[in-house]
Amino acid sequence: MDCPKKSFLFMILCMALLFNYNNGGIVDAATNIGLNYGLLGDNLPSPSEVINLYKSLSITNIRIFDTNTDVLNAFRGNRNIGVIVGVKNQDLAALAVSEDSVNTWFVTNIEPYLADVNITFITVGNEVIPGEIGSHVLPVMQSLTNVVKSRSLPILISTTVAMTNLGKSYPPSAGDFTPQAREQLIPVLKFLSQTYTPILVNIYPYFAYASDRINIRIDYATLNTEEVVVQDGPLSYSNMFDVIFDAFVWAMEKEGVKDLPMVVAETGWPSAGNGNLTTPEIAAIYNTNFVKHVDSGKGTPKRPKSGINGFLFATFNENQKPAGTEQNFGLYNPTDMKPIYKLF
Repeated sequence: MDCPKKSFLFMILCMALLFNYNNGGIVDAATNIGLNYGLLGDNLPSPSEVINLYKSLSITNIRIFDTNTDVLNAFRGNRNIGVIVGVKNQDLAALAVSEDSVNTWFVTNIEPYLADVNITFITVGNEVIPGEIGSHVLPVMQSLTNVVKSRSLPILISTTVAMTNLGKSYPPSAGDFTPQAREQLIPVLKFLSQTYTPILVNIYPYFAYASDRINIRIDYATLNTEEVVVQDGPLSYSNMFDVIFDAFVWAMEKEGVKDLPMVVAETGWPSAGNGNLTTPEIAAIYNTNFVKHVDSGKGTPKRPKSGINGFLFATFNENQKPAGTEQNFGLYNPTDMKPIYKLF
């Protein structure tokens, strides 16, 4: 991956996102794929067991959704693994009140781990823009940025957003944000562009396919064809992931935000929960093809030279999530830590 020479912080990001996997091909050689580590289950392995799993797979970047002390303590001394941590949605309103409150949060939740945990990102909220608490994201991001800068820390501050911000996404060049997203998201994007810090996005072709099987081909949704399915001016698309990704890029450009990096914080396909749409075989096809697509370094038609950095969702099936597909995005069974299907 070629790192654009835009800022010191982004160079740090580029180095942090050069991932390596082995495990007989669950991912092999240098890759830009990481794993989400969710904790909404009552039968999950201990954090130390999970870290041993990551080590056995040579995984060097993971994402957790808060600042769970058990998990962060388990990561102590494992600085070869980059960790994205999150500010919980329910904490945003209180933190948005003042920079002092953000500094207190940082001192309590981040500072104790700086010496021996490789924290690469702090994400402010998960999929809260657009929404009732979305307006709190920017002030908390600004305060956290000031905090890390005052300590000269190479920690990037961003937020994670869903594709519900898009009012239009087809064809990609028609990509446009909804009015509410424009109000809450555009100031965030412009702030991120000042330091060239990536926006983290969640992209799930599965949900689009499940809602319109008549008009969406399964091979197009699972990155399983090289045939051009969508022609958008000079740009040719063979998979839905690229269409969604580029629609977001187009939408940003229409708001004057150009060349801002995007990291795919979540993508995946459930292996159960919705009949024959969610089998281990289909999930394996999607995730395998996504990994290959990322590792090809080709990027998307709109950004062919940028490459893609992405995190698969998720490490384990989590039985405390809503019943159905939400419990079945994991790559591993939590009780025995065996793969639900093999990637590659």
